[in-house]
Formats: sequence, structure tokens, C-alpha cells
Amino acid sequence: MTGSLERTAAELLLDLPLVDGHCHTIPPVPPSGDPGAFGFGATEADGAAPPGLSLLDGAVGLAIRRWCAPVLDLSVGVPIDEYLARRAELGPEEVASRLLRAAGLSHVVIDSGLGNPEPRAPAELGAAAGAEVREVVRLERVAEGLAHDGVSASGFAAAYVQALAESTIRAVATKSVLAYRGGFTTDLRDRPSPTEVRTAAGRWLARPRAAFRLDDPVLLRFVLWCGIERGLPLQIHTGFGDRDLRLAAADPALLQPFLAAAEPSGVPVVLLHCYPYHRQAGWLAQVFPQVYVDLGLTVTQVGARADAVVGEFCELAPFGKLLFSTDGYALPELYLVGAAQFRHSFGLLLAGWVADGAVPAGDAARVAAMVGSDNARRLYGL
Repeated sequence: MTGSLERTAAELLLDLPLVDGHCHTIPPVPPSGDPGAFGFGATEADGAAPPGLSLLDGAVGLAIRRWCAPVLDLSVGVPIDEYLARRAELGPEEVASRLLRAAGLSHVVIDSGLGNPEPRAPAELGAAAGAEVREVVRLERVAEGLAHDGVSASGFAAAYVQALAESTIRAVATKSVLAYRGGFTTDLRDRPSPTEVRTAAGRWLARPRAAFRLDDPVLLRFVLWCGIERGLPLQIHTGFGDRDLRLAAADPALLQPFLAAAEPSGVPVVLLHCYPYHRQAGWLAQVFPQVYVDLGLTVTQVGARADAVVGEFCELAPFGKLLFSTDGYALPELYLVGAAQFRHSFGLLLAGWVADGAVPAGDAARVAAMVGSDNARRLYGL
């Protein structure tokens, strides 16, 4: 029965061009032969593993050896040192081209505000992947750009609205990284008043230029509501990431009052990543008409457990509200792992439902296309 399920799963998603609804660019020369640097790029860690241990001895390391090794002419499960040696032999451009093409992406929706040193232009990533490129504008980056340009406190609010409009002319969405700047524990229900914004901007702009990271709670709330008022879908980082965020404050359930306040706008809100709060996110997608849930980062990092975790996303979230993405960044491997693991795990989940009689075969194929491509095409106007 297992072999039959896997064949059915492969049929569901193998040839479907996926829309990567949230990803980033990669550095021109990503980490290659150094296992430690490669481990940093592959995981959310930001410190060295203890002596004798490796960050790649986990779900994502196994997934790289499973899905990426054959694309580099190696056997599945090849030891990581052999994988890295082959990677160095081929060179970064060949590796990136092979892995990105193998992901089978039709579109990449790129947030280029991650701040990698000298990142590739989004167009370069799209060309390497053979995919069309669309842009997401990070709300906090727009404010930080104004600060570096010398905006005044009294002029900040108007300048921000204008700068956001100009920077999003070709964008399909905006994005907030509020989870990294304090989390969702403050009251986000209302746009702050002009006086509040001016006073907060004065405090923030009085810092040394090197400290212009937007973390003032009033200004974070202001730019979040400006994102809603801009009218494009708003992506919000929720759940896990690197240790720069406070995980307990990134639970999407804490956004419930904000989502209720923003509901009359009709602006779609996409909850990114979500894990380990993915069940809360699924509930929010069910009860709020404008809320969507994105699978990126989670599917990659949980590796072989992805079918179980995606199943938990599906417990409450409507299928029309689920979006595939890779959240690829730093390493081209992460795009392929995200895509291949999604195809395998979501296909296996759907095939199991079909075998159990829970889902008609025609519905399974339709749901696979919705989550892998069609929902993002509709939401982002692709």
C-alpha cells in the first residue's frame, strides 16, 4: 500500500509548476565547502554547534542530502562532506542553476529586504530558476530608508505614505517583520494619531544613524496600518525564525484583535511560516475571511515530518487559504528542498486521504493545484 500511495502522491504534484509565494535572494557566492557556514545558511541557528556536533545532523540536513544530492550527480543520502566537496567542484553558479531549475517554479515572489550582504538582484534569481519574478516590499525597510535620507520627525508620516506608494508600484504585496521588532503583544488595533507618530519619530530619529532599526512600537503600528491602507496583500512573519525574535510573542493568535480591526478593509493578510503555532494560524484562516496561511520555511525545516505538520495546517485552514512557498534564502538548496519536500509530503498526505476514502481523487488533484499554485496566482494577481 505504501508504494501505491507514493506513486499516487507523485502523480498529484510532480509536474505542477509551483508558485513560490515567499522567498528571498541569495548572496552571489553562498557558503560552500565549510560545513559550519553551510549549516548556518541551512538552518535558523546563528552560533556554532558544540564540538563534535553538526547543525546539518537534523531534518534539514537530511532533506538536503535526499533531494539535492541527485541534482549534483550524487547518490541520495551521500555523506555531507562528499556533498560539499562536489558542490565546491561544480562552483556556485552551476550549483545554483541546477538546484533552482530543479525546484520547478513558475513564479518567485521575492522579499529583497532581508539584508544579505550584496544580495543577487531578484531578476538574477528568477533567471536562474526559470521563473517570473514579483516583488514584496518590507514596510520597516521603507521607514529605515527615510531615516537614512534625513527625514524630519514632523514630515515622517507624509513622507512614509508617499515612499511606500512609490516603492510598491510594481509590488504584489507588502510585508511586516514586526515579530522581529517586539512581537504582537502590544495593542495593534488602531492607527496611531499624527501626534503620536510625530513624537515617536522624534525619539527614533534622534538616535545615531547606525541605530536606525525600526523597533519603536508606535512607528511599527503606524507602518503596519499604512500597509493595510496601501491595499496590497500584507504578509506578516509569524512563528519561528532565528533567535532575533521572541518566539512566544510571535504566536499569530496574538494578532486576533488586529485582524478583527483590519477586516473591514478587505485587505488579505498572509500569515507566514507560523510553526509551531500553525494550528492557531489555521483557525485564524478559517474564521477571518481575509486571512491566509503560508507554508514556507516550515516545510523545509521539518523535513521528513512535513506530511504530519502540513496535515495539522489542514485541520482547520480552508484549502483555498493555504499557500506554498519555500522561504528560500542564503542557499539555493533551500528552494529545492522546500519545493521537493512539499511535493512529496503534501502529495503523500492527499494520497492517503484518497486511499482512506476521505477525499475523491479529483478533489485531491484540485486541492494540490490550489495550494501549490492557484491560490497564490489569485491572491497576488499573477
